[in-house]
Parts: sequence; C-alpha cells; structure tokens
Amino acid sequence: MSTLAPQPAPAAHPLDPLTTEELATAVKALRDDGRIGPEARFWGVTLDEDHARTAAPGTPRRARAVVLDPAAPAAFEVDLQLGDQPRALAWRPLDPRSPGCTSEEARAAAAACRADPEFRAALARRGIHDVSLVMVDPESIGGFEPPEYAGRRLTWGSVWHRTSPDDNGYARPVQGVVPLIDMERLEVLRVEDHGVVPLATEPGDYHAGVVADRPGLRDLDVVQPEGPSFTVGGHQVAWQGWTFRIGFTHREGLVLHDLAFAGRSVLKRAAVNEMYVPYLDPSATQYRKNFFDWGEYGGGPLTNSLELGCDCLGVIHYFDVSVLGGDGEPRLIPNAVCMHEEDDGILWKHHNGRTGATEVRRSRRLIVSTFVTVANYDYGFYWSLYQDGAIGLEIKMTGILSATGIHDDEDPAYARKVAPNVAVTNHQHYFAVRLDTAVDGPLNRLKEVTVAPEPDPALDPYGNAARTLLTPIATEAEAARSTDPGRALHWRVESDAARNRTGEPTAYRLHVENTATLPVRDDSVCARRAPFVARQLWATAHDPARRFVGGEYPNQAEPGSDGVQVWQRENRSLDPAELVLWAVVGSHHFPRPEDWPVMPVAKARLRLEPDGFFDRNPALDVPAPRGHGPASANSCCHPGGS
Repeated sequence: MSTLAPQPAPAAHPLDPLTTEELATAVKALRDDGRIGPEARFWGVTLDEDHARTAAPGTPRRARAVVLDPAAPAAFEVDLQLGDQPRALAWRPLDPRSPGCTSEEARAAAAACRADPEFRAALARRGIHDVSLVMVDPESIGGFEPPEYAGRRLTWGSVWHRTSPDDNGYARPVQGVVPLIDMERLEVLRVEDHGVVPLATEPGDYHAGVVADRPGLRDLDVVQPEGPSFTVGGHQVAWQGWTFRIGFTHREGLVLHDLAFAGRSVLKRAAVNEMYVPYLDPSATQYRKNFFDWGEYGGGPLTNSLELGCDCLGVIHYFDVSVLGGDGEPRLIPNAVCMHEEDDGILWKHHNGRTGATEVRRSRRLIVSTFVTVANYDYGFYWSLYQDGAIGLEIKMTGILSATGIHDDEDPAYARKVAPNVAVTNHQHYFAVRLDTAVDGPLNRLKEVTVAPEPDPALDPYGNAARTLLTPIATEAEAARSTDPGRALHWRVESDAARNRTGEPTAYRLHVENTATLPVRDDSVCARRAPFVARQLWATAHDPARRFVGGEYPNQAEPGSDGVQVWQRENRSLDPAELVLWAVVGSHHFPRPEDWPVMPVAKARLRLEPDGFFDRNPALDVPAPRGHGPASANSCCHPGGS
C-alpha cells in the first residue's frame, strides 16, 4: 500500500474546486461590502460552474455565497467575482430561515441547550446532572414549525447521554426530551418533556479492544510495482480510455466533470445532488425526523479525511479540498477524495470446448470515493469507471443508527428493539443523483425501455415472442418515471447526432438498482416535502438556475414549493435537449440487531453502460492477464488440444 508522490500542479482550470485562498478572498469581499455585520455567519461559497464553462480564458472566476446576519436578521445570496480584484456583484435577499445549519451553529445551539435551566431540569428528572456529557444534535424542523414561532429560524434537538467523553453517546437516547431552539438568537424557546423513559444501561462501545480480535486474519497487501495505470494533472484524470475532472462543492461534495471515453463525451457532470432521510414513527422524539442532509447541512464540510490502509487500500492518489466554516474560516480537508484501481473479477471469458483454448480478461475499475459523516450516520460514495465504458455508483451506508428509548417491557410498533431500552425506527435513505448527460454531444434524447410479449397471435404461433419496447420521453411532463424490474425496465439516453454502424443513435442505458417508495400517506409532511422520492427518474432540460432536485433552499420552505416536480409543469421539450437526469436511489432500512452498536455497510447502486455507443465490445483490447499457476508461465489464456 502506498500513496503517490505529489506532482507539480499545472495551471488552475476554471472548473477546479475553490481553494482555501479563494474562500478567504470571498469572505473578505463580503465583509468589505458593508452590508453584513461582524457577527455574520456563512453557509458556503460555491463555484459558479456555468460561468466557468462559458467565460473567456483568463476571466476571473465567479462564485455564489450564502450569508446570514442574525443581528438584522437578514440573509443573502451573493454573486462574487474572485481573482485579483474580488468584489460582490449582486446581493439577493433570502428568507432568513432558508440557509442550512452549519456545524458551528450546531455546536453553539447544543451549548445553549446545556446552559438552559429548563433543559437541565428535564435531564435531572432522569438522573442526569453532569450536562457536559450530554450531546444535542440540532435537527431540521421542516414541516413541523409551531405556529407560535412563525417566521423564526428554528431547529429541535435530539438528546443523548454519554458516560464518559469518548463514549458512544448514540447508544443512550434521552427519550422524551425535545428542546426547541431559535437559531438566530441561539436560545432555547421551550423544552418538551414527554415523560421519563429509562436510560439504556448496556454500553455501546465499538472501539478496538472492546471485544477480542478474531484470530486468523492475515495481512492482505495490494501491490502495483510498476505504479498505477492512471495519470493525474491537477484535477484532470486519465485512465484506460477515460478522461474526467475532479470537482467539489459545499453542498454536494464530490463532483465529476466532463467524463469521456475513447475521446467521446458521455457525461458533462455527475454528483449525488441530495439526500433525504425520513423516519417513519409518530413517537414524540421521532415524528419530526425528515432531513435534506445536503440542502439543510451540506455534504462538503462534513467530508472525512481518508486514511491509507483503513478507508483506502492499494496505490492511492488523494485530492485535498477546501471548505468554508459557518464562522467564515476556510479550512483544508486533507485526503478528502481517494482514487485507486481495483480488480473486479472477470471482464469477459470464453472456453472453447472443442479445442480446449480459453480466452479470459480480468476487469479492473477505477474508483473515486469520499466519505461523509452526518451526525450518527456515515456515507461512502464510490464512483467506478470500467474498461468496457460502464460507470457505476455505489453508496455505502454505515455508522450508528439513530435510536429511540423504550420502556423495559415495550414492544414498539414502528421500531425494532436492538438492545435493552433501545429501539431503532424504520426509516429510509434516498439519494438523488444528478447526471448531466452528453452522450456523443450536448443534445440527447431519453427513451424508456421495457420487454413485453407479442400481442398478435398471428406473429407468435409458439407463444414465446417478446418485443423490446422503446417509449420516447419527449417532454418534461412525461419525465417522471418509475422502475419495474419485472419488465426489465431501464432508460436509454441517445445522441441527437451520432449513429453506430447499424444506423441506431449511439446511447447509454441507465439502471437504478435500489428502489424504495414512501410507505406513508400523501398528506404527510414527508410526502409533501420530498415529492421527488415518489419516482426513480426525473428528466429536465438544463437550466443554470435549477441546481437541486428538492429546490434551492429546502430548510423551512413551504413543502413542495420548489424542486423538480414544480419545474416539470413548464413541460419544456426534451426532444432533443441538454438533458439533466435526476435518478433516485432508494433504500428502506429495516433495522436489525446486527446493526448495533455500529452498522456493517449496506449498499445501494446505480449503473450506466454503453448501449450501441460502440459497434462491438470495446474491451477486446484489454491485455490478457499474466498467469501465476502451473498451467502457464506467462499467460492464463492458453491453447488446449485439437
């Protein structure tokens, strides 16, 4: 295992992630403008990607900032010019409730709770007197704002108790205590107490040494003595016919730009655009739980630094990223993005039974990954590129479940008991993946593909004929689609310009492998706040102003007032268009005892693969593997008898 030696960085590219210096410049330009006070807070500065793609070479980069001034109170979205003469170009007022919650605000809100007499009294009724060991996670309140606090920027707190500073506090939920917090003033408005429930007594420690190590596990090293097969120049990557750029934003975290294979464009942009997590339990400390983890918190600042041998195995290239704290201080996240090659089993194979000859090729993939921790949960995002032109996204869900406290003899209806006095609510994870397609050019068309039996008996005398049905999705109003694995349903993105040798449009197909639907009433807050999770695919024509599937500012927004389900009412043509696909990967989490006290990885996936993009197998040129067994000294592809 090793990391690659850093190489001299080439000149910056317009799509490169913002640097620490640029973030500091942006904050200074905002403060120097004079419209915000000294106590201003910041919810991210993000590169203006559309300007980066269209501006003349040498033009100063632009960015968009979200800033709050709680003393006013006021909030603004601000267009900025960076470079040698930084300045604010435009200020647009926002509803002060709209910006998401930063980690700095969350820590200040938790401190306000621990200092509040009513909150301390509620803890004392449960035998908790050392409030320094109490954790409070401020949670988004969207859809559940009390009318008496209308117009305020609010959160509510989920409460946990530790027995020591390094204890797993999430193992001991303080059931029934719910502080309501004004996030502008950072003060507790009220504390709900829904009754005392016994605290868990069983430790939830998962650190090394708590249980004896399993014997017999030997070292496994990934060695590439000749080095990896990829090359990196700044944020530009080339590997096995693929080229692309690494990007990063405050809200989405990792972004891939300009993916091309064999010199032909496939995707203009790819990113996990939003994550929505609803909990399905009416209990007092659970019913409010429904989070837009990206839109209400931001995935960028919550990204982990990765460690060789732990998070990443093999010969690794890391990318550092810079993020802006809520206090306006930029910081560097070292090793935020990991890139490495990985063996992926058989790519293709055939054994000729007549001659005994075998031809086999091993598949290798390039993986670009990040890990993001949102309070108790940890999420890994693994983009994979393959030698046959396919693209995969695997989402790994791990960390600690968000638990609820229960009475000794309680059998919860909407949760599962995982430890004494601890249960975990049924919940879901939805990942909206934004794919700006560019299959052999900027203009693409979308079709839905299914299999169906031949309806005409005269054409099917044996009853075994099945047709491939291609249904054009020509407008946005038609482009809210659902999967159906029983009919092999998937979607095909076709080039408007290019054709293969059979005369078909060149294309890629999209499979959404993990799906879930909300098992709740249509009038519920969950269903109204995140209508996009009701479908597995949406499609729109590209619009720089429509960046996020659930809307630009979901925090305390009117449920369903913005987002893809609103945009599609304009019914713009997709025949052809600069297509944006919003694929929704959904996972329903039935909690299990094996998920406690820390959860083994669960996975959810989608996949893009060429579909007539090539005239034949594009991986015929992959070299034969060198064998290591007695059958061959040089290759495991060898002739047999005649």
